[in-house]
Amino acid sequence: MSEYIVSARKYRPLSFDTVVGQAALTTTLKNAVKSGKLAHAYLFCGPRGVGKTTCARIFAKTINCMSPTSDGEACNECESCKAFNEQRSFNIFELDAASNNSVEHIKTLMEQTRIPPQVGRYKVFIIDEVHMLSTAAFNAFLKTLEEPPAHVIFILATTEKHKILPTILSRCQIYDFERMTVANTVAHLKMVAEKEGITAEQEALEVIAEKADGGMRDALSIFDQAASFCQGNITYQKVIEDLNVLDAENYFRIVDLSLENKVPEVMVLLNDVINKGFDGGQLIAGLARHVRNVLMAKDVQTLSLLEASEQQKEKYKLQAQKADTRFLYQALRLMNDCDVNYRQSSNKRLLVELTLIEIAQITQPDDSVGSGRRPRQLKCLFQNIVRQQRQGKAAVQVAAAGGVADKKQDAKEETMVVQEQNGKQQRANYSTVNRPVLKAGSNVGFSWNKVREMSKRSKIQIVPGMLAPNDPNSKPITENNQFSQEDLELQWMSMCNRMPQKLSAIATRMKNMNPKIGEFPNVKVMVDNQVILEQMQQIQKSILNTLKLYLSNTSITLELVLTKHEEAVRILSRREQFEEMSKENPAVEKLREIMDLELA
Repeated sequence: MSEYIVSARKYRPLSFDTVVGQAALTTTLKNAVKSGKLAHAYLFCGPRGVGKTTCARIFAKTINCMSPTSDGEACNECESCKAFNEQRSFNIFELDAASNNSVEHIKTLMEQTRIPPQVGRYKVFIIDEVHMLSTAAFNAFLKTLEEPPAHVIFILATTEKHKILPTILSRCQIYDFERMTVANTVAHLKMVAEKEGITAEQEALEVIAEKADGGMRDALSIFDQAASFCQGNITYQKVIEDLNVLDAENYFRIVDLSLENKVPEVMVLLNDVINKGFDGGQLIAGLARHVRNVLMAKDVQTLSLLEASEQQKEKYKLQAQKADTRFLYQALRLMNDCDVNYRQSSNKRLLVELTLIEIAQITQPDDSVGSGRRPRQLKCLFQNIVRQQRQGKAAVQVAAAGGVADKKQDAKEETMVVQEQNGKQQRANYSTVNRPVLKAGSNVGFSWNKVREMSKRSKIQIVPGMLAPNDPNSKPITENNQFSQEDLELQWMSMCNRMPQKLSAIATRMKNMNPKIGEFPNVKVMVDNQVILEQMQQIQKSILNTLKLYLSNTSITLELVLTKHEEAVRILSRREQFEEMSKENPAVEKLREIMDLELA
């Protein structure tokens, strides 16, 4: 039995023409060989399995070939080419930087550069995964890399160019390798299948190419796995079974059912997928890629962005004609949210189900049964009800005034009702004496501009955010309007409630204070804390102006007094309060004894 060699090694390209998917790079390298314009250092970078090391070996063999062909390929007949093909060449050295990344390894390599080649023109040093070298090793490599001997060429290969020092990058010619396209991968797999005598369906090879994600080495490894499972006949069903890949038809069916708002069918399909051993997160990720492809298929310009076969592209185009763009955008947003929250979710299946339900209801009419979303007509309905109520209240207001207003007046009265509702709570705080009298056609509530105009007429300073709007039809502010202790306490509490958020702390303390009327109209406030007193003194002018405005008296004076400790009134407990009540009214104690009550 002959020794088995995996396809990735057996069908490794031996010339530039057999390299798949890197035509621009191989052409550049061949032209450099033909012209003899060779750099002293090259950097091949790109994703895994796209031919970086393979091209480095081919290039090393070609530049040492004694009689290269006219198109820049190696002859494979001279002693140098034969030695390379038989793996006995002393001119080509390969170093794995992942395991030889120390300064000592680099110094050993530098010593070998001093010896000229015995056969051929150049000594070529291929350093794979060069980004794994330590910083010290990079620094030891710098000088030799910049000015190597004339017979030395370095070829560096890496998958992570960003990890290489800029001083290294500046000394190399950089070649960026591309990912393998699905079409190139499928074509290469067909060639391998023909040489191996294996029959393979087109769709099966496309699944393998998509699973490889742009890497030819990965594609060949998966091909060998599928060939072993299928025993020489690679079919689509066997490949998705062997690779545990969810059939793309499931995604097409989910989108079709969602466009028809068939939520129960979508739930049954999800259950079948999960019962086959697939994860809900895997389904969402695959469905998101599918919807993205459908979105790209809606426009001819973006159709080239699809990495799929021509047959698959036609399926995407057909579904794109049925799916609205808004549906695709909304579905992608929902699936992205599900993908973000999937790992943190404690009930992952429920999250996936809710996401699919929402997707299936995107195109469902809002007023249909079971839509599960708020009807848009509800807002309009409420607007009509409110409009009717406003019109009814405006008609009552006009009738009470004893006249019928014209159309312009009706509009004013409708505005009056809206403003009255907004300022209802504010006007409820006014005392009975100062309550404004509503008249037909007058505006209830007004803008801050009117407040400022009124404050200018009354020479009162208005503090924005602290004072609430006043009624222009209320009793005018004079020097001698009378107010009671109850009016003072009411307006004091109202003022505290209206104070802005930044003064919420001092407003809370002020609510517990009890302002008193001294020698009318002097208002005296006892403050039991020096810090609170200083804070109130900073806004004392605003407090005074507010009391003047709402108590309709511009002669009010405000006195803030720090309470001495001996003057502070001790707060009585509930039992002490009950004992005081019993002393003032013995009937309370008698009632307690009759009912045999105990104070908790």
